[in-house]
Amino acid sequence: MAIPQSFIQDLLSRVDVVDIVGKYVQLKKGGANFMGLCPFHGEKSPSFSVSPTKQFFHCFGCGKNGNAIGFLMEHAGMSFIEAVKDLAQQTGMVVPEEQLSPEDRAKAAAQKAKQDSLSDVLEKAGEAYREQLKISPHAIDYLKGRGLSGQIAKRFGLGYAPEGWRNLASIFPKYDDPLLAESGLVIVNEEDEKRYDRFRDRIMFPIRNIKGECIGFGGRVIGSGTPKYLNSPETPVFHKGRELYGLYEAREALHSAGYVLVTEGYMDVVALAQLGFANAVATLGTACTPEHVQKLFRFTDSVVFSFDGDGAGRRAARKALDGALPYATDVRSIKFLFLPAEHDPDSYVREFGQEAFAQQIKQAMPLSRFLIEAASADCDLQSAEGRARLSSQARPLWQLLPEGALKQQLLAELAQLIQLETAGLEKLWAQQTASEQRFAPAGRGPTAASMPPHTGADFGLAGPHGQDKAHHFEPHYGSPPGWTGDSALANAAPAYGSAYNSGANPWPSKNPNWTPGSKFGKGKFKREAVPEYTGPRTVPASRADHAARLLLGNMALWETLAGEDHALLCALPAPHGSLFAWLESQFHEHGALGGSALQAEMQGQAFADEARRWMAQDHLGMTPGSEDATPPDPLEARQELRRLLHLLMIDRLKQLETEALVQASSGQDPEAQQRWRSLHERRKALMAAEAARMSADA
Repeated sequence: MAIPQSFIQDLLSRVDVVDIVGKYVQLKKGGANFMGLCPFHGEKSPSFSVSPTKQFFHCFGCGKNGNAIGFLMEHAGMSFIEAVKDLAQQTGMVVPEEQLSPEDRAKAAAQKAKQDSLSDVLEKAGEAYREQLKISPHAIDYLKGRGLSGQIAKRFGLGYAPEGWRNLASIFPKYDDPLLAESGLVIVNEEDEKRYDRFRDRIMFPIRNIKGECIGFGGRVIGSGTPKYLNSPETPVFHKGRELYGLYEAREALHSAGYVLVTEGYMDVVALAQLGFANAVATLGTACTPEHVQKLFRFTDSVVFSFDGDGAGRRAARKALDGALPYATDVRSIKFLFLPAEHDPDSYVREFGQEAFAQQIKQAMPLSRFLIEAASADCDLQSAEGRARLSSQARPLWQLLPEGALKQQLLAELAQLIQLETAGLEKLWAQQTASEQRFAPAGRGPTAASMPPHTGADFGLAGPHGQDKAHHFEPHYGSPPGWTGDSALANAAPAYGSAYNSGANPWPSKNPNWTPGSKFGKGKFKREAVPEYTGPRTVPASRADHAARLLLGNMALWETLAGEDHALLCALPAPHGSLFAWLESQFHEHGALGGSALQAEMQGQAFADEARRWMAQDHLGMTPGSEDATPPDPLEARQELRRLLHLLMIDRLKQLETEALVQASSGQDPEAQQRWRSLHERRKALMAAEAARMSADA
């Protein structure tokens, strides 16, 4: 779906970011802006500012910033399109769908109407279940027996489905309404078409999406009936592999706690929220999927999986490991907590207390250790056969990891256990992967687990063989206010662009154009004539240009950046900020796209011409036909991007210092002086680190 840029700008001009943010954050007038406690990190004094004139929010503590669309994406976890539609609905605007045929538009409208109808039916049933709980003593006694208060039951919307086969008939006048069956509330017997309620004599847990809409239910039996937990079936609004119970209720707690705790059941989530751990969520009766992990990382950079210490818990953890590996970048933390077999999180906290459980979380097993433990299962490392088995079991796990320091460290550690040189093990695995792909049955592409490093599989590319696949999607954040750079650091840029200033080719590759009979040295070959001169290599005009070139050339680098880096890039002046915001939304929606897919997607964007120019810079001066011979070194590109971001952050802090001084001099913001001091200290530390790095490089 393509959303015209003009519509985005019109939408942002009609909404007030103060009103949008004010629905989630308590704001108070402070001078020209509104101030409040940042919803993205825990703080006691307000450093979160919302500007009604600039229509922009910014946190001076954690660096988060953006416009109304960006706020909904960051705080509510919406995708770009979801945020645009949400704001459009609030303003009475209709999101245009120019690239859809009339038939497709009609189909999409019918699907939206169906989803709205199903949500209405589920909401009505949820209200009925809550009313039943109030008048059902044995259901209330059960919850009290589990240590739950009425307050926590109200917060999670808990209810009760009474005994009986057709209780919902008294709630819905038309019990034969197809929506009741399609929503999963009613089961229809295929033989005689008789209908009956799916949930009977169960505590009901409403399952909400990230917008707070009821999309399904989980029912916990009272007593010894089976199954213990019964979930709604898959419906047009409910997909177990994508949704997490309690995520809507845990949003603010995730920011303050700094991590999310993934548990195994609804009761764990509700009980932990009452016991002081409101940052817990649970999967919906399925193994943790990559979609679950990706959704969690939209809210936090730290995930702790909590499982029972028994065999079932270990198996669940093993599946969670598979889902988490593609997202285990160097800036994220993934851990696994194994409690004693006789305990779940609820019982452990009640027996040993909050501090003991918090200590268990701190001591949880890092992903790297669990990967080695999982790969070493049933391996006798004292024998060559056992070490070979370890190599075979570790390879698909290691190859799921994205490129980075963690992946390289694990390679070295595994090589030591297998008793091979690191380079030898990497070469062996590459040969085995290539052999598997070569002899795979026709028509079957390589799986994510078997794909070698540097492929799109690590980042969820579509297409049967890791090929680029174009998607019709055109997000845009609008144009946030910009800032001026620190001219004192302007001369530092060449240190990071030396490969380009010297005219060196940053894509080292073997040139195929060699011919026999060289008169140079003793070699048998000589180079053919140099291609026709097409002009000097374009030197990036700014740090932002350089960052754009790196990210467009290797979109997977976006995965290695922290949230503050994302906010910094997206808030740059146009065309850079608009481009980076677009790249971020593309990455969230589709993963790391290749160059051809990016160029196809950016058609019609205001920054398209500039982006193509930056992308073309890597191909200037190359021999025709060798452009894709050897891709850039991802580690070198990541280090180069990190240095650029370091300098851009120094520029940004300088601008924020200036703003804080102006606010302090006006006397309208009593905390502006302290804010200037903290910003100044951080900038000094960054500049000192940068000077030390440059000295070391010299």
